[in-house]
Amino acid sequence: MQLRGRLWLAAVLAGMAMASAAGAASYFEVDREFYPYYPSLLKWEKSKAEFTPPETCGGCHPEQYAQWQGSVHHLAFQDPVYQGELNKGFKAVGHEVTRQCEGCHSAAGVVTGEIKGPGITGLSPMALAGVSCDICHSVSGVTHWQTPSREPENGSMILTPGVETEQGVTLLKHGPLPSYEGCGGGFHDCVESPLHLRAELCASCHQVYHYEAHFPLEATYLEWKHGPYAQRSILCQDCHMVDTDAFLRSANDMVRPQKGEYRHYFNGANYLLYYLAQAAATKAGDPELAASIEKKYTMSVDRLKAAADLELSPVYRDGRLAEVLVRVRNLRAGHNLPTSLTNVRQMWLEVVARGDQGEVLMSSGTLTDKGELPEHTREFNSEGMGDNFHFAIDPWVVTAFSRHDTIPPRGYKDVFYGIPPLAKGKSLTIEAKLRYRQAPQGVAEALLAAVPADINLEAIYGLKEVPQLPVVDMVVKQAKFGATGK
Repeated sequence: MQLRGRLWLAAVLAGMAMASAAGAASYFEVDREFYPYYPSLLKWEKSKAEFTPPETCGGCHPEQYAQWQGSVHHLAFQDPVYQGELNKGFKAVGHEVTRQCEGCHSAAGVVTGEIKGPGITGLSPMALAGVSCDICHSVSGVTHWQTPSREPENGSMILTPGVETEQGVTLLKHGPLPSYEGCGGGFHDCVESPLHLRAELCASCHQVYHYEAHFPLEATYLEWKHGPYAQRSILCQDCHMVDTDAFLRSANDMVRPQKGEYRHYFNGANYLLYYLAQAAATKAGDPELAASIEKKYTMSVDRLKAAADLELSPVYRDGRLAEVLVRVRNLRAGHNLPTSLTNVRQMWLEVVARGDQGEVLMSSGTLTDKGELPEHTREFNSEGMGDNFHFAIDPWVVTAFSRHDTIPPRGYKDVFYGIPPLAKGKSLTIEAKLRYRQAPQGVAEALLAAVPADINLEAIYGLKEVPQLPVVDMVVKQAKFGATGK
């Protein structure tokens, strides 16, 4: 190729590279004036109307307050696992990034400027209350389709706790019910909000995207939206704001609960937070709160145990048992199993096959004495990677998944286990467990070791060391297969 031709080609390639780089840099455009708390996408219609602490709400709504107290919404900001992660992120990338997390875990603390990093010292009850009554009931709208990704993400909601009028400050509380004369008892006005009857209310914070790459680290809302429950109008609220019986009806029959069945439990799979919070309530000498949290813990575990099922089937080749098929079904979760931060969550199969004399023929997925999963365990989760395509687990680093293997609503995954040859006339008994825990043991230990200095795990939770994380057996199934068959 002549020199002129080579120079022309080099210029074209350089131009393409520059255009590609420019396109990548500007693909997710951010209007910093529209989103002043970026990377949190909160918006606040600021006025002299202050946010109302939950204890005040409890004065007129004691039942709802008791249901919310000790819930994962209540504990969202004080959660020691979250605070450990926040502290690690703060040290790694600074508050300009970790504000994204704070925007959902304590929206009031972010928009008022009260929260400036990890820790709980000196914060008001409103900031410490996490996702409190007045956060959800101050949501007047969302900006889901104005976000950089043009999808719900990172707290893309508008908070309007009140307005200023000629008569003074008027507090506004938005909710699903029509207003009526005297609604709010003179303390606040009531605003009927169709948004509170839609899953889009929850989408703001249950879609967590990387602060810069806008990659969905958590996509619970989109998993629901792209599945059968959304098509049949079974919403987040229909499973997570009801008791266990109503949840089972919603999930099994896809029939929405009656108006009087909704509760403020916000119950999900985060039983680890309940586990820690119950210990804190007990240590603080509050048996009533401890009992309430224990009930929420039980509800959480019951939902996990109802979410999935296992089917065991033999696979014969040339008349000999060659493999066992374990089919894992997502029966009752309206989103994928697992969901949320799937590169940390652990849902796996523990399978043991025994011969006629009880001898172990095959084993997989049994935790070690240190609480670790052995290599080649079949897990249903994801693995994150950073810009360099190397493994990553920290959310401020993960910009893609190298593996994403979760189970969609009403879907399934098949896993085959090879079986050693059995003599004719022999059989095997196989036991399969679908097991779940919030995080790997080592990850939990690292996060709890990273909590800010003002969170004393022993003083608050009675923890002198990180115990073995509780594991829930979601499903346990057994079957017996002969050595020969069709």
